Amino acid sequence: MSRPHVRRLRSRSAAAATGILVTGLLAAPASARGETPGGASGTVARTVGDARYEPGPCPKTPEPVPELEGARCGTLTVPENRARPGGRTISLGVAIIPAAAANPKPDPIVWLAGGPGDNAIWAAKRVVDGGLNGDRDVILMSQRGTYSADPALTCRDVDEFDARAVGLVWDAPSTGREHVEATKACRGKLAAGGADLSAYNSLQSAADYADLRTALSLGEWNVFGISYGSDLALTYMRLHPEGIRSVGIDGVLPPSRAGAAATWSSARQGFDGLFKACAEQPACNKRYPNLPATFDRLVRELEAKPVTTTVTLPGSDKPVKAVLDGGALVNWMTSATHVAPSVPRSLDELAHGNPQRVAEQWVGAKTDPHNFGRISHGLAYGVFCGEWVPYETEAQVVRAGREAFPAFPASVLAQAPQLPFLRSDCEAWNVPAAPGSIRDVTRSDIPTLVLSGGFDSQTGADNGPYVARNLSRATVVTVPFVPHVVFATSKCAQAITASFFDTPTAPDTACLKDLKPPKFETAP
Repeated sequence: MSRPHVRRLRSRSAAAATGILVTGLLAAPASARGETPGGASGTVARTVGDARYEPGPCPKTPEPVPELEGARCGTLTVPENRARPGGRTISLGVAIIPAAAANPKPDPIVWLAGGPGDNAIWAAKRVVDGGLNGDRDVILMSQRGTYSADPALTCRDVDEFDARAVGLVWDAPSTGREHVEATKACRGKLAAGGADLSAYNSLQSAADYADLRTALSLGEWNVFGISYGSDLALTYMRLHPEGIRSVGIDGVLPPSRAGAAATWSSARQGFDGLFKACAEQPACNKRYPNLPATFDRLVRELEAKPVTTTVTLPGSDKPVKAVLDGGALVNWMTSATHVAPSVPRSLDELAHGNPQRVAEQWVGAKTDPHNFGRISHGLAYGVFCGEWVPYETEAQVVRAGREAFPAFPASVLAQAPQLPFLRSDCEAWNVPAAPGSIRDVTRSDIPTLVLSGGFDSQTGADNGPYVARNLSRATVVTVPFVPHVVFATSKCAQAITASFFDTPTAPDTACLKDLKPPKFETAP
């Protein structure tokens, strides 16, 4: 969830997309160029029930994606709301990345993107770079409401507010009011366009994937879900287990735990993992002793007296105002575990009166205009407000914060990391609560790989064993020293994932024994 508050539960890559112009339909599908064998999945139109798959051009992307060259593409058309027969239909972009092997296995892998609100089509590079398509095709489908779907429920006004908010006090009531006004404007625009906002959620998305498998005439496939995509994967395998050979989940978000309260425990786990790694490294521990105490003290001091500074970002000569209070520091840290080697030095500089490194990262992640209009806030709020907020109280969220961070001021604990002002946003979004069964645990004997990162401060590693208790053939792996979504940055995690899809009941995890912590930066 990416806002100034990391609204979407996802990793923020340093290589964020930088293109401005939408390229539209990138290329004719490989099948149209005669490059794929007859009968390959994604080359034949088919209707199954209310769903129809049509081969066609590859989905639109903001800038060219070279990894889509050679992909077999098309669209899946499904009902917007399956509870309303004969109602509006929506289209979901599909791209099938062919296997690198000459003779691929017959059971492809379908990738479930995170967010909620990320567009799976953009994962093509991550799929290829991580070798996921080694001997299996990988299927990418834009979840309903995301950028490559029609309609795309994106909202630049929310993104633009998030950029402005780096210059506001994070948890001030006035910031909350502006936050909710941006949410209302987004809702008004999407509703005026005819979208049934109650239909953008995990239940409908799970049914979309079930329809995609049958429309592609696939008897069996494998599922790989990252971050929120793990929530969706668990929902999908619970409701539509037919044809699922195996499931991998990475950056685990259990539907029964998802919500603001869980973000506090996740932050605690990720921060502690990083602080412990520094303490166990002699040079880091000597130069930056007792980092947890330093961090807690900075949160309290900045909450009492926020620091205001300006930063000038690369490629711009315009200074940007940045306000760092206690809540901002907590949310910066939640993302900063992705740049773990620099964190101790950044905190030390901040403690000694130099906020620039922290401020530059805080502002840079939020204000790049190339990222505006890419995230589906319509899907994100549909999940937050229908599936999460109705099933936890404000008191539960605050209590979870106090248990994880007892030294934090009440004003910091009032806004959960990643999801500030969420309850007020959901009052404005005004969609009905999902059925209580959305919070059911998934019980299954489908072989499942459960991946977590030791530095993951967005979906804590303890979610892995929690989920696996009800998955009788689960392999639980925590990759040490790695942040949220281990497949993105860990060669070991990529190797384990590939091994799992080859032998789902006995993946090779030997690479874990060779992993070493990062070398932390130390200032003179």
